[in-house]
Amino acid sequence: MQELDRKYIKKLEEIANDIQESEELQQYLEEEEEEHYMQLKELFEPRIAALYEEVAEIDPLQLISLEDVLLEPEFEGLYLPKILGYSVLRGEVDAKYKYARPQDHFKAVLLAICYSSNFDILRKRIGQSIQMGFAMSSDIWVTNLINSIDNKRVRYFLQSQKLDRYRLPEERKAGLERYKRQFVNDHFHTAEFPETLSELKVLYSPLKNFIIYRVQRNVDNTNIIPELRAFVSNKAFKGNREHMEVMVLFAAYFDLEKDVHKELSKHFNEVRASMPEFVEEYLEYILELHNRSDIDLTPRADQRLSGVIDRSAKDDLADYYDLMDVVHAKGYMNEEAQDAIKAFYVRYEGLSTINECVRQTIYNYFARLIDNLEVEDYAEYFEISKLFPVYMSIFANQQFNQQLKELSLRYVRKLLKRYTDKRGKDYQDIKKFVSTAFQDFGFLKEKEVVEMFKTRRKRKKTAS
Repeated sequence: MQELDRKYIKKLEEIANDIQESEELQQYLEEEEEEHYMQLKELFEPRIAALYEEVAEIDPLQLISLEDVLLEPEFEGLYLPKILGYSVLRGEVDAKYKYARPQDHFKAVLLAICYSSNFDILRKRIGQSIQMGFAMSSDIWVTNLINSIDNKRVRYFLQSQKLDRYRLPEERKAGLERYKRQFVNDHFHTAEFPETLSELKVLYSPLKNFIIYRVQRNVDNTNIIPELRAFVSNKAFKGNREHMEVMVLFAAYFDLEKDVHKELSKHFNEVRASMPEFVEEYLEYILELHNRSDIDLTPRADQRLSGVIDRSAKDDLADYYDLMDVVHAKGYMNEEAQDAIKAFYVRYEGLSTINECVRQTIYNYFARLIDNLEVEDYAEYFEISKLFPVYMSIFANQQFNQQLKELSLRYVRKLLKRYTDKRGKDYQDIKKFVSTAFQDFGFLKEKEVVEMFKTRRKRKKTAS
């Protein structure tokens, strides 16, 4: 966590001062009517939200410091229901959908609301957040929090938010998925960079997810690069899987100045030379990135990674990136690239991690293109699919074939949803292609093709 920049503090002081001097607050204090508080909310929360978004975009590591300031009474509880929700979602959950560690920030925000003079109004907007936060916390943690509050009315309210249905892991999972949807467009992600080895093990998972989130949003990451440089150069971290994974993300997804790139390459190759089983662990992580749905290991990312690999050190990693350079430069449709892939592929076991990385690289080329094709461009899909047998022959891998099948069926279903006129040229072209090609590829049997294009008879309504 970083301290809040003075420029943000100044803006917060201005907002707090304007709140305290506003006619809306005076009217609310005099009459204590909820409608006057809502006027206050409508007037000032947009200003707080705009500042929050600015910090989240430019200085995300300062978000917790910003939220701590907003807990002060001068802000009259404005924006706290949002912050409470953010604190619930930031917690790392385990396989049973329980927090891996106690969520102290969630506790701090909730207590600020409970002790707020505006609690009776705020409570109407925080029920679901408390329910999820309590569900994922331990019973003893929740009990201690509730018992720390003197006001019986507030205690009873909190106790009522402990729901029995969330005792089951599957219910917690379903509840969390529903809850997340409310915040899908909110920008509140932050992380703490570890400084010691013990902190690395504790803080790594949320840190990795934070970096991936920043990459996914394609935002300006200038202000987190110094933290990443310090992380990568930390001698205590070198040789640990977590350190290697952050180096990969840093190298693959950040456009770096020459001096930063040189420094990163130095640390990368030092670890590569000294860490046992580095190549295998590295390729396992590359494969994980290929298979994640929240990040794309693009050709550009692969090329950035290739740029940090010292080719004078001859190992499988150097050979792999020599191949990737050919594939990305010439294109996977190029015969020379296909020959290079074939020659490389036969040197390793079919199910080896390095060969799986090659397969996923090629599959993702197909997937990026086909998943982004418009339905009007189905002729382009017909052309692309002519390459399927080439790679199916090179790889001789059932999983790869299955991936191409699912990718193709996904696109064909889109086509059949659009082209419904069975006598139309488009429908007939699609039917003719699928009937022949899908059987040749081994995607569908003849009966399955017939079923796909079979006319569904509408049931006649029986007379009552």
